[in-house]
Amino acid sequence: MNADRFLELYEQISEAPDAIVRLRRFVLDLAVRGKLVEQDPGDEPASQLLKRIEVEKAQIVGDGKFKRYEGKFERNQEAFAFQLPTNWHWCYLDDVAAIARGGSPRPIKSYLTDEPNGIPWIKIGDSTRGSIYIDNTAERIKAEGLAKSRLVVPGDLLLSNSMSFGFPYITNVEGCIHDGWLVIRTPEKLISKLFLYTLFLSEHAKRSFAEAASGAVVQNLNADKVRQLTVPLPPLAEQHRIVAKVDELMALCDRLEEARKTREETRDKLTAASLARLTAPDTTPEDFPAHARFALEALPALTKRPDQIKTLRQTILNLAVRGKLVEQDPEDEPASELLQQIKVEQAVLAKAGKMKKPKRLPAIDSELVPFELPVGWVWARFPELGIFGRGKSKHRPRNDPALYSDGKIPFVQTGDVARSKGLITSSTSFYNDVGLAQSMLWPRGTMCITIAANIADSGILDFDACFPDSVVGLVPASMFDSAKYFEYFIRTAKANLFEFAPATAQKNINLGILETVLIPLPPLAEQHRIVAKVDALMALCDRLEAALTTADTTRTCLLEALLHEALEPSANVLAAAE
Repeated sequence: MNADRFLELYEQISEAPDAIVRLRRFVLDLAVRGKLVEQDPGDEPASQLLKRIEVEKAQIVGDGKFKRYEGKFERNQEAFAFQLPTNWHWCYLDDVAAIARGGSPRPIKSYLTDEPNGIPWIKIGDSTRGSIYIDNTAERIKAEGLAKSRLVVPGDLLLSNSMSFGFPYITNVEGCIHDGWLVIRTPEKLISKLFLYTLFLSEHAKRSFAEAASGAVVQNLNADKVRQLTVPLPPLAEQHRIVAKVDELMALCDRLEEARKTREETRDKLTAASLARLTAPDTTPEDFPAHARFALEALPALTKRPDQIKTLRQTILNLAVRGKLVEQDPEDEPASELLQQIKVEQAVLAKAGKMKKPKRLPAIDSELVPFELPVGWVWARFPELGIFGRGKSKHRPRNDPALYSDGKIPFVQTGDVARSKGLITSSTSFYNDVGLAQSMLWPRGTMCITIAANIADSGILDFDACFPDSVVGLVPASMFDSAKYFEYFIRTAKANLFEFAPATAQKNINLGILETVLIPLPPLAEQHRIVAKVDALMALCDRLEAALTTADTTRTCLLEALLHEALEPSANVLAAAE
């Protein structure tokens, strides 16, 4: 691998979503392929080392604590995964280690003890993912449990063989292991346990374990499957050099990961702070242009991840409903006049039996409003804006096939609203005439708000549909072109809906609470300008998000190419990536 080439391009790939994870994997792959440290022709060849290991391994098996494996292995080049340096040697794990499964005395509760002279009982829960060693245990068992379990000693390798299988550890504890562990014991001073630990973490071993465990109803590794792991065995001196280099590079990865974490936290804080100034209560109309200019100029440097665009979207919506996104026009008809017109229309509809007579709502307490509105705006509530109410689905059980058989009438549920991204264009269920008779059909253009499962998700119907009482609907008065402004408001308010319903102490959402939500209502003409501006800015956010996703994909592809070139050198790999 050309290290200078890699470092030259590192800045381009360091922002890839899983760059550090891949670098760690890369280090392990280089380690087990003989490409991490230089070979020394003076080292004892692994083929000679293996002969000495086999002698001592036979002694370990000969003491009767491990069974001799009677199976046969393929000793041909096709059985091995990749080319090794000349002084390395392919072998099987069974050639260099004695392997056995743990055992569990049952029922285990009758063997557990609080006595200090009890035998440490090593469970999966005593390990910590990412840690090399197991240093203590939470439980102990009685001495009579030993005959039904397996004793391990400090320095033994342990490998999880069920549930989350294939995770290695080295025990510093003498104790018993249950049947969720395999113990791997190697000859002392002839093979590095830390090198084997590194091997078990590599993709070579993980692929082998995954293939060995596949096909079973409950995936697990038995001792015979693990014995068949092919081991790229280096000379002993090189094993130690590899372990030292892996430690050094993993420490570097730790520092890179910490630096990236700090960098991301700083970006997030700066982004939040610069955008928060735009909606801060003390930001005056005179200050706003300067804060907006700063936020826009800083945006390219601060925004590196697609998920950061979510904050920008939320800020746009916050500005929209606070009257800070477009200019006010003193010639616009005030929103108070709009409310009076809606009231007249509601009275006509109620008299014609097309809606219930609107409730008389209490006056809005000016001390409880969330913020000050621009001139021409008023605070309003959903029942003042059109027809507002819960959906209906009387029949029980709700999933009765009689309601749905051959149905063609869309029945929109909370999940459909949650997935809609503002416009409900499909439904997963359809009522027939029986279903419709016990429900209610809402017209296209109705805004839906969920009050169960996913709280305060919203979307506008793109077709006539029914929905259950876990969804609330708003049919806007005829003066409104659409419910888009109100849907944008719900998205804005969702994170802190109770800021806009200050009179309630409840912490759940129902129709009654939604009826008290205070909505900042602009003049009708300004609503149109706001919706148009939000639509344009959301489209811009879509493009930014797509560009960041593309950049992430490009970085990931370049990283893949660099790592591939390091493992399988080819002059064409990087050229293709660039």
